[in-house]
Amino acid sequence: MKNILLTNDDGVYSTGLKAAYDSVCDLGEVTVVAPSTQKSGVGRGISIFEPLRVSLAPVNGFKAYAVAGTPTDSVIIGLFSILKKQPDLVLSGFNIGENISTDTVTTSGTIGAALEAASYGIPALAASIQVLDEGDKFDDHRTYCYDFGIGMKIVNRIARKVISKGLPAGVDLLNINIPKHVNMDTEIEITRLARKIFLTGVEERFDPRGRPYYWINGELIRDAEEGTDVKAVMKNGHISVTPLSLDATARIDFKDIEALL
Repeated sequence: MKNILLTNDDGVYSTGLKAAYDSVCDLGEVTVVAPSTQKSGVGRGISIFEPLRVSLAPVNGFKAYAVAGTPTDSVIIGLFSILKKQPDLVLSGFNIGENISTDTVTTSGTIGAALEAASYGIPALAASIQVLDEGDKFDDHRTYCYDFGIGMKIVNRIARKVISKGLPAGVDLLNINIPKHVNMDTEIEITRLARKIFLTGVEERFDPRGRPYYWINGELIRDAEEGTDVKAVMKNGHISVTPLSLDATARIDFKDIEALL
């Protein structure tokens, strides 16, 4: 019997987590360990200054362990306190909102959880769906309505092959992004990360006492270079699969750095 650890960053009550569970439950025994509340945007953050509490949350027809911490915390608790062994696969998702470009890959809790699993040599998948209204990323995902059917089939197919064959050498995880409008004929692109997806801005406001406070905001970039995940999802409406590596070392001649020293 294969073992699969399932997590996310939208919390145990997200409909995306239920869809992810349904996408792989026929592949083995699935253990669900996820944040108890919404934890988007925390990246690979880890709780090292406070204790973590875990409770059982019988939600959406399956048993889940709800961790009062981050997605990375959830993976660590799942591996070392609940499973107490390495699973054959870790799946993080489905995230409500696309995770494309270096902007999101370096800040997403969904990706952070998958990276944590990959750091122990466990094959990992991160799966996300595109939203057209940015506000959907931060709403209550317990009632989020979306047809996950195509995404579930894609994840099931990839997960089945990764469990049986592993990931290629040099690949630590696959980042899967499903466009909002998708069908069985939607093209799948193998992509690289785009540099940006946000044109970052800061909005200054004033509280009732006249003191300033700030909202970080920004417009989405909806086009990018050919072959990137942003181009595939935002412009072409294609499914994007991006192979990622934990090794972020720049591929350059180190003599170029020696010249700076």
